[in-house]
Amino acid sequence: MADASTLEPADPVQTLSFDDVLDHVAARRQEFADQKYIPRDMIEEFKQVGIYRAATPRRFGGDARPPAEFLAMIERISAVDASAGWVASFGSALIYLAALPLHTQAELYKDSPDVVFAGGLFPVQPAEPVAGGLKITGQWKFASGCKGADILGVGIRAGESTAGKPRTALLWPKDVEIVENWDVLGLSGTGSHELKVDGVVVPEDRTFIRGGTPTVDEPLYRYPSIAYAAQVLAVVNLGVGRAALDHATKVGSGHTGITGAPKLADRAYYRIDVAKAEAALRSARAFFYEITEEAYAAVLDGDSVSDKTAALLRLASTHAAKAGAAAVHTAFQLSGTGAIYDGNPMQRYMRESLVPPQHAFLGDGIYDSAGSVLMGIPPFPGFI
Repeated sequence: MADASTLEPADPVQTLSFDDVLDHVAARRQEFADQKYIPRDMIEEFKQVGIYRAATPRRFGGDARPPAEFLAMIERISAVDASAGWVASFGSALIYLAALPLHTQAELYKDSPDVVFAGGLFPVQPAEPVAGGLKITGQWKFASGCKGADILGVGIRAGESTAGKPRTALLWPKDVEIVENWDVLGLSGTGSHELKVDGVVVPEDRTFIRGGTPTVDEPLYRYPSIAYAAQVLAVVNLGVGRAALDHATKVGSGHTGITGAPKLADRAYYRIDVAKAEAALRSARAFFYEITEEAYAAVLDGDSVSDKTAALLRLASTHAAKAGAAAVHTAFQLSGTGAIYDGNPMQRYMRESLVPPQHAFLGDGIYDSAGSVLMGIPPFPGFI
């Protein structure tokens, strides 16, 4: 199983360690929440430690990291600040760009393998074929990390059937208006604003099917991309759950309460529930990384990832997101009155942990879809 504590960027010229970046995230997390996005200077630090080359093909100077290594990095960032982890998780989104023509990828990576890609894919909008490509107009939701992106994607309807997977058009930030309407309590620092485009023409070779057949023949791009997209979001809650239980353990071992009652660690109910939550979170994490390693081992052996294994990746992701939220809920309940104050870390953990399970990739419907595949029923389009 990957351990992010041993992970450092492959680039020998970097000046920041991964731990340095975690310290900076911790010092600035309130700033991120207040301004509702992760600023570019923090994104540059993520670049320095390899977040935004983790899914860049090796042929273009990237690292193309095994999924478990990248997921462990996102988990550690998320334990410090979930919004930063969520935005950093989209370093994996370059796996989608491997479906672009090779000459388009070469153009995107010509200056650097560290490319920040953000997208607002839904609602999918029509695109008009014109001379030079496709004319695009519309507005798209949930473009996490868009204010720090080098290139933006929007979902369009154009061309052949996409088997339930949206076609994505790539645009330069100068051609896109960011509609700053991200106003939420959980993951407030992700800057998941809307994107607005008015009549921009995008060449056909800057469009691709999200989850489509890659043109790059490297192991990472044979890993199920839709499942990976769910994993990088789910692992955020593994990090938040870890942070909440660590905090509960630390607080429980502290001083007696204001009423003079025994300290929390001396109370059987507190020890029992923390232990149960610890076991549940670690079990979900073990399943999550076990199936990740299993799927990637198949890829390295030259085999395709079976529908069953891909469904287990989706199942493990949904389970991890919910297990992380459950761990936080337990820690919050055990924390008593102190947890109701806005300055208490449990307030932040609770708000953050509620968001990932709301994502369409991690909802309860995934249990039904995964169960169907496990029983031999073909997956619906776009599930894996």
